[in-house]
Amino acid sequence: MGTAVDEHEARQLPGTDADLVRFLDSMPAAFCSLDAGGRFRYVNAEAERLMGVSRAEVLGRSLWEVFPGLTGGAFESSFRTAAGSGHPLTFEASFPGAPDGWFEVRVWPGSDGLAVYVLDVTDRRDAEEAARRATARTALLAQVSAELAGQLDVLSALGRLAELVVPVLADGCIVTLVDREGRARDVGSWHGDPVRRPLMDRYAQLRLDTLPGTSPVAQALVAGTPVTESVDAVLHLMPDGPARELLVELAPATAVVLPLTAEARTVGVLTLYLDAGRVTADEDIETARQVAAEAARAVTRVHRQSQQAQLAEALQRSLLTDPPVLDRAAVVVRYVPAAEAARVGGDWYDAFLQRDGSLVVVIGDVVGHDTAAAAAMGQVRGLLRGIAHYSGAGPAEVLRGLDEAIAGMHDETLATAAVARFECDGAGGWQLRWANAGHPPPLLLAADGGVTVLGEVIGDLMLGVDPAAVRQESVVPVPPGSTVLLHSDGLVERRDSTIDVGTAALAGHLADLAGSHLEDLCDGVLRRMLRGIPQDDVALVAVRLGDPDPDEARTTPGCG
Repeated sequence: MGTAVDEHEARQLPGTDADLVRFLDSMPAAFCSLDAGGRFRYVNAEAERLMGVSRAEVLGRSLWEVFPGLTGGAFESSFRTAAGSGHPLTFEASFPGAPDGWFEVRVWPGSDGLAVYVLDVTDRRDAEEAARRATARTALLAQVSAELAGQLDVLSALGRLAELVVPVLADGCIVTLVDREGRARDVGSWHGDPVRRPLMDRYAQLRLDTLPGTSPVAQALVAGTPVTESVDAVLHLMPDGPARELLVELAPATAVVLPLTAEARTVGVLTLYLDAGRVTADEDIETARQVAAEAARAVTRVHRQSQQAQLAEALQRSLLTDPPVLDRAAVVVRYVPAAEAARVGGDWYDAFLQRDGSLVVVIGDVVGHDTAAAAAMGQVRGLLRGIAHYSGAGPAEVLRGLDEAIAGMHDETLATAAVARFECDGAGGWQLRWANAGHPPPLLLAADGGVTVLGEVIGDLMLGVDPAAVRQESVVPVPPGSTVLLHSDGLVERRDSTIDVGTAALAGHLADLAGSHLEDLCDGVLRRMLRGIPQDDVALVAVRLGDPDPDEARTTPGCG
């Protein structure tokens, strides 16, 4: 405790005059002096107020005796470091038992002890933290907008939304979407604590099957209003089982559920989980509402695109009629729509007989990926079929007539097309006559597996540019058992490659599949070339002549 001293004398620093003592005592910052043993030698008025004890009670006593909570922490280690090194030291810390307050502590070592200066910096720290959180919220909104705006794969981006909002707005998060049939499903989850992340993921897989209709999530889905509830209250609503056990283990204190509402319809919810002790400001809740609104707009956009795509795809498929049946020949067609918003385009195939009985097959692609492209495809396809049937002309003349019709009636339409006509060669065999307007070339697969690419990689000028363009026409014999394949560019074109490379890969796959049933050959080509859902529409038409397989024979007359 030290020896008893007169209080007035003890408040004086040895070797100092009264003016200096009065100056120190009037300082707005806490100041004290410790001797080499850590005992209080001087305490000014502000230090007395900060410590909450009178100077008479602490003078002559050890700092660690008066405040045992300071041992083992930043205060003790910093004081001992300064005393041992002889150099001043500054640090910031909160006092044990008072975590809301932050103080800047400066320690000056001397020959006979330490001088300690303590300044309350709580307001500055709070302002810095408020600025940091405001910046984080602004950055979050910008990132969410960037993730969701204009994305083709919006649903995957929404699944990542939970990861974006943690830890800026919450300690854990689950994103729930409602599909077009009204079914709710959790599409993404995240937790700031890596240890609890698998628990959150498992909970998201189970919770919707067990949450009662009175739960905050159910209320937000039905009523479309935000709900904030203690997790203890939610646990009382849940039946015993794995989902309840997982929520207990996750141990959040509060759940904030925000509906994703767009066009007066709730399309999902954002569930934020807050641990005990987390302080959520009004600005955090407002930011969460803005995130929810951005997500709702993205979901609505996906639904609208999906509706448009379904309508356009139905229109497109309705225009892609079945091929004719033939004797000594088989015709197989395939159409595969692309993924997400780009899935509707102007790809088409056609196969029909001209008036003299010649088989004509067509593959084409109207530029565009929307309902307008699908509608234009229907117009162009109908025009080509009518021109070819009425005129009985060869492929080059048919393309020239179509180009003129486009210029006169659909002057904003651009398209590529390849037209092939199978003709009798006069000796009981077949020959192929074809013309190509800017489309990937046809391929000829011989019965022995040999593959020939017919013509250049890209043919003559595409349709809709110059109706006076000269159209080339070529003829090649087609031995019995051969297969001719016409396809759209979605089969061979890739963002990270060229059409040449894609065409070479297609030729290799055709050679491998030689001898397969024609249906199996077409399915095998699609499976090998696409490996999943394509990024562009794919149409193809395959013709096999003189096939010995009776399952592929058709009944209408052919050559011979």
